[in-house]
Amino acid sequence: MQTINRTLIKQQTSPLPTKILQFGGGNFLRAFVDWMVQILNEKTDFNAGVAIVKPTEYGDYQELKDQDGLFTVILDGVKNGQQIQDIKRVNCVNSIINPYTEWERYLELAKDPHLRFVVSNTTEAGIKFNPEDSFNDSPPKEFPAKLTLFLYHRFQFFNQDPSKGLILLPCELIQNNGLALQKAVLEYANHWELGSQFTSWIGTANHFCSSLVDRIVSGYPKDRAKEIEEELGYRDPMMVAGEYYHSWVIQAPESVQKELPFAKTDLNVQFVEDLVPYREMKVRILNGAHTALVPVAYLAGARLVDEALEQPEISRFINELLLQETILTLDFPEAVKQQFVADVLDRFRNPLLKHQLISIALNSTSKFVARLLPTLKDYLALENKLPKRIVFGLAALLYFYRGNYNGEKIELKDAPKVLSFFKDSWNQYDEQKSSLEETINQILANTDIWGENLNKIPSLTELVVSYIGPIEQQGVLRSLELVGSIEM
Repeated sequence: MQTINRTLIKQQTSPLPTKILQFGGGNFLRAFVDWMVQILNEKTDFNAGVAIVKPTEYGDYQELKDQDGLFTVILDGVKNGQQIQDIKRVNCVNSIINPYTEWERYLELAKDPHLRFVVSNTTEAGIKFNPEDSFNDSPPKEFPAKLTLFLYHRFQFFNQDPSKGLILLPCELIQNNGLALQKAVLEYANHWELGSQFTSWIGTANHFCSSLVDRIVSGYPKDRAKEIEEELGYRDPMMVAGEYYHSWVIQAPESVQKELPFAKTDLNVQFVEDLVPYREMKVRILNGAHTALVPVAYLAGARLVDEALEQPEISRFINELLLQETILTLDFPEAVKQQFVADVLDRFRNPLLKHQLISIALNSTSKFVARLLPTLKDYLALENKLPKRIVFGLAALLYFYRGNYNGEKIELKDAPKVLSFFKDSWNQYDEQKSSLEETINQILANTDIWGENLNKIPSLTELVVSYIGPIEQQGVLRSLELVGSIEM
C-alpha cells in the first residue's frame, strides 16, 4: 500500500493561496485548526492554504513533507446521542518550512500579499521574551522573536501598508494569549530598536486575538491504523485521531469575525467580548485534570487516559480533585460546574481516543504553573488550607521528573534547563548528598521553573514531602490512601 501524497490521490497541482502562517505542525494544530480550515474551504469561499513553520530546532517534519502536507483526521465521539466517527483528509497545507535550515524562505513568505492569519501552539512556555535573542539571528530561539522579524520584513516590504497587517490567533493555554504575544513582539521591537513607526503598525494594523481552544487529540491511532488505512486505500503515518467534540472561543472585534466565516458552518466557534469565564472553566477543570492525572496515573502503571480512569483509586482521586477542590474556586452556578466536570470525565473515558499520558506530559512544569497553581492559591485563600489532591499531584509530578521509576526510564520532554535541573537535584538525593526534604526544598525554590519560590506557600513543602516518601516506598496507589489523612 502506498503512502498518501498528492500524486496518489490526484490532488490539484495548483496550491491554495497561502492565507495562514501556522507555527507548529503537531497533532493538535493539525486536528484542530487545519481540520477547521479544511471545513471552511469546503463549506465556504474561504479558499485558504496553510504554511506550517517549525517553531523549535529539534525535528524537521520530514514525514509531513513526504506526504506533500496531506494527512487524515479521525474523530470519534457522540453527536445527538449517537456514536459517530468522522474521517476527513486535510489538503489545505501548502508548505512546510523549517526556519533553522530555510530562514530566507521563511522571511520570503512575509512578502505574500494573500497572507492574513497567524496561528500558533508553542505550549505555555512558548510565548516569552528572551533578551539573548538577536535581530541578526537566523533564526532567534523564541517563537515571538521569529514572529517579530517576520512582521518587520512584512512591514518593510509593503511600506508600512496598514492593510497588510495580520490577524493573530494564538492557541497557547495562557491567560490573554493574544495580549501576551503582542507584548512579547513589542518587547523585541523595542529591544532591537526597530522604531516607533513599526511599533505603531504592530498596534494598529494587526489584531492580536486571545483565544481558547478545546479538543482532546490523542495522536496517531496505532491500534487501529491498519484497519483505517485499509478503508482509506493508502498509508498515512501522519494520521491523527481525536474526539469529535471541539470548541474555539475567540475574543475579537467584528471586523475579524467577518473574515472568518465560521457562522456559515456548524463548527463550534464563538466570538466573545471577554474570554475570562470560558478560560477559567476550561483550563482549571479540563486541563488541570489532565496535568494532575498524568504523573499520578503514569507512576501507577497506566499509559492511556481512559486506562487510568479504569483504576478506582485514580478515578476517585480525579473526581475528588475536581469536585471538592477545583470547582470551589470557580464563580459559576453549581450545576454548571458539576455538569462541566461530568462532561470532561466522560471525554476522558472515551476508549477510542487512545490518549497517551506521556504525550500530555510535555512541559508539565509550565502546565502546572498555568493550570493548577492558581487553583491551589485560590483554594488556600478561600478555605485556609491546602487542596490536598492538587498537592499530591504536584508531589507525583516532582517524582515523575526524577526520570525513572521502578527501573523504567521516563521519556520526559521539557526545556533542557528544566530537565537538567531536575536531574541534578534528584542525583544529589540518589547519591545521599541531600535529604528528601532538602531536595524538595531546592526544587520548589526554583523561581525560573515556578515563577516564584513555592516554599513560601504555608505548609506546601512539608505536605509535598509527606506524600513523596510514601510514593517512593509504597507506590502511588497505596499512597493515595494518605491524601485525606495527613493534616497540615
